[in-house]
Order: sequence, then C-alpha cells, then structure tokens
Amino acid sequence: MDEAHYWRHPAVPGVDLMRAHYVRHGFARHAHDTFAIGTVRMGAETMSIGAETHRIGAGGVVLLNPETVHDGHPASRDGVRYRVFYPEVAVVAEAVGRHPWFADPVVHDPAAAAAMLAAHRAAESDDRLTSGTLLVELLSFLGHRHGGGVRRTLADSGGRAVAAAREILHERLVDPPSLRELAAAVGTGQYALVRAFRARHGLPPHAYLTQLRVRAARALLDAGVPPAQVAVAVGFTDQPHLGRHFRRAVGVAPGHYQRKNVQDRRGAAL
Repeated sequence: MDEAHYWRHPAVPGVDLMRAHYVRHGFARHAHDTFAIGTVRMGAETMSIGAETHRIGAGGVVLLNPETVHDGHPASRDGVRYRVFYPEVAVVAEAVGRHPWFADPVVHDPAAAAAMLAAHRAAESDDRLTSGTLLVELLSFLGHRHGGGVRRTLADSGGRAVAAAREILHERLVDPPSLRELAAAVGTGQYALVRAFRARHGLPPHAYLTQLRVRAARALLDAGVPPAQVAVAVGFTDQPHLGRHFRRAVGVAPGHYQRKNVQDRRGAAL
C-alpha cells in the first residue's frame, strides 16, 4: 500500500517535509521552486532528472536544485521508502552562507544520509530546538560538502517567444489559449514553440501550465480554501481533476496536504 505524510517543519519556517512508502505511485515530470533534499531508506527508485536517468538505492542521497525537472517511480518489488526536505532557497542560503547550488543531483554519501535521517526524524518530535539545530547543521554540511556547482542556464532557444508564451500562461491560468492561439500570440509556429519551450523550461507548455496550477493550488490550500473551491480557482475541471495532478506532483492528496499544513500552522500559533 502506498503511504505518504507531508508536513511543515515545526521549528524552521520555509521548509516542508515528506515521508513516503510508494509501491505503485509514480510522479509525473515536474519541478519545485524549492530545493528537494532526500534519502532513500529502503528499496529503490528510478528518477529521470533532466536528460539523465538514475537508479537510487538505499542510502542514496538526492540533491535537486530549484526548477530541476524530474520524475520518480518505485524500482523494486517492495517499492521505495524515503524521506525528503523541501527548503526554500533563502533557508539554504542562510545555512550555507553563500548562494547555494548543488553540483550533482544524486550522490552516495553515508554521512549525509545519516545526518538527513536524524534531522528528518527530529522534525517529527516536539523538540523544536533539536529539530531546528539538526536541520541547520545538515544544510550547512551538504552545502559545503556537495555545493559549489555551476548553475546551468537552460537553453535560450526561442528567446522572446518563449518568454512571452510563459507570461501568457501565468496570466491565463484558468482560461489558457490553445497551442495554436498561443503560438500565434507570440509570433511563431506551434512546433517551433513546443521545441523551444521544452528546451528552455524542461516541459512543454501544457505540462508547465499544470505545474503552475498545482503551485497556485498549494498556496490556496495553505490559506485554508476548501479543495473543491481551489480546483475551480486554479483552472482544474473539478476536485478529482485537481487531486490527480496534485498527487502526481506533490505525492499526497490535496485534502491530506491541507489538513497537515493548516492544522500544523494553527497549532503553532496557539
């Protein structure tokens, strides 16, 4: 049975966490606007990261920079168990003391895996001093041990047309144009736009739009808006439509995500 728990860090704002055991669930290609830092505990996972495919077994460490397009699927009979942090860029930058960027998306580092597991488990307790300290120490350790990578700029093919198309998708989240209309609006052909958009953002326009909608949905769910209203507000047909895409990108259903985040935030305010 697939099982996942998603929550906010109890002591460090700007950090989400997930603990999961997936046997059948697979993630669609997507990207985070945060870092994604995780370790596999048992089993194995296959991840396509950019143009490369990795098989990550127990003890493997994943260090994804923001906006890195990837997917993920269980790669063993019993599935995969893993834990992951999603820290905002500012959180990592403060811990590392410089502009953070990881050199390699997958590493085998037993010391890092052990530190990650300890920090993640601590975030499930009520000891905010310990959990916060272990996380800051972990980020600092990872930054100095595996940081220093050169930030790669995605291909700038398509230039102004891609930038204009992206702006239209942001503005027309709920009522997007057809591909033909989008290409005409930015003055290029349909096929040329799809090729250039994928080269620039790692996703074709329709998948990029879905990612935008999921991110907008998370913000509304964080604010306590009911999932059914969120679905309509961000352009999904209905709540099941939101649920399918949300789970394929986030790993949990919108209702579970909202219960954990809204309740945790309210509890912290008491």
